[in-house]
Amino acid sequence: MPGAQTRPAIRIALFSGNYNYIRDGANRALNRLVEDLEQRGAHVRVYSPTAPDPAFAPSGTLVSVPSIRLPRRGDYRLGLGLSSRLRSDIHSFKPDLIHVSAPDWTGLAAQRLARALHVPLVASLHTRFETYARFYGAGLVRPAIERHLRRFYRKCDCVLVPTYPILDEFAAEGLGEVARLWSRGVDRHQFDPARRDLSWRRVNDITGDDCAVLFFGRLVREKGLADYVEVIDRLAGAGVAVKPLVIGDGPEREWLRQRLPAARLTGHLDGAALGRAVASADIFFNPSVTEAFGNVTLEAMASGLPTVSVDAPSAAALLDHGGGLLYPAGDLDAATEALARLVMFPERRRAIGRRAREASAGYSWDRASAMVWDAYTELLARGATR
Repeated sequence: MPGAQTRPAIRIALFSGNYNYIRDGANRALNRLVEDLEQRGAHVRVYSPTAPDPAFAPSGTLVSVPSIRLPRRGDYRLGLGLSSRLRSDIHSFKPDLIHVSAPDWTGLAAQRLARALHVPLVASLHTRFETYARFYGAGLVRPAIERHLRRFYRKCDCVLVPTYPILDEFAAEGLGEVARLWSRGVDRHQFDPARRDLSWRRVNDITGDDCAVLFFGRLVREKGLADYVEVIDRLAGAGVAVKPLVIGDGPEREWLRQRLPAARLTGHLDGAALGRAVASADIFFNPSVTEAFGNVTLEAMASGLPTVSVDAPSAAALLDHGGGLLYPAGDLDAATEALARLVMFPERRRAIGRRAREASAGYSWDRASAMVWDAYTELLARGATR
């Protein structure tokens, strides 16, 4: 149209603590978001620690941030802030908006830079960092972590949170005005009950009417591995026969192998192989209290599995439509009882699995990315920073 002006593409600087060097739910969500943003015409430049052998190729343009390995958790890296080289790179990029996904040193430096550049500042919440302390013998520092997180999020113009219960938590803290929902999606073609494979089960020593109880995710302490092992042991002690099936990898793999020698450990799987393995289980058991959303729970739901989960806000939100059973945090007797009921009544677990599959249809990546895009454009239209 003659005389029409083309709107310039939005430039977004995204800061991450782990964008692609380890595969987990948080960085998969960020990479999917960047892919969708660039399809909408945005320019995204990502600043994150990197590793020589990343888990997967990144979406967008990735710029390496200086980092060190975390003590006792050498698989993760801690960004050391923004060097003069990085600051020069960011100034040259001229971002219209800064998005921070981790409350680490780099995230704090990015917050200060957003204020210096007078551009809107967005944060996204991906995990419950305050819950990590007790898994690494540092429970006394949890109050300090909680204070740091409150200060971090209060300095933002918008905070993207993954579930309505967390949205309510922010409102109770007086941050309802800045909190916005950023849900997640699931690939219902990759994760589909139709991918259940009896031959795969036989190869993995899951035969006949065996009930495979799945643990699915990074093999790290904070995912509740010790509770998974304890409940499997309690089921065996009660005479309830199950096959422990573990999909994933991580630093606790050898501990798990020694502690639960009967478990089938598949290691890391991806793509069609992952979808087939998840659908070939019978029950998903999620003892993690650190999840902010619970991507693995949603993927198990899409695969038609009933879930037994600790009653965390993330799980309660996902299983609201009857796709699983919740037990109180720390109550492993209740967890054992819930799993035993599903093991002993296959028709009940299949009925719950069908409801879980139906409920998963309400989550799409397109809808999730649109939530973020709307939050960005609202901030840019206001032209306001806190």
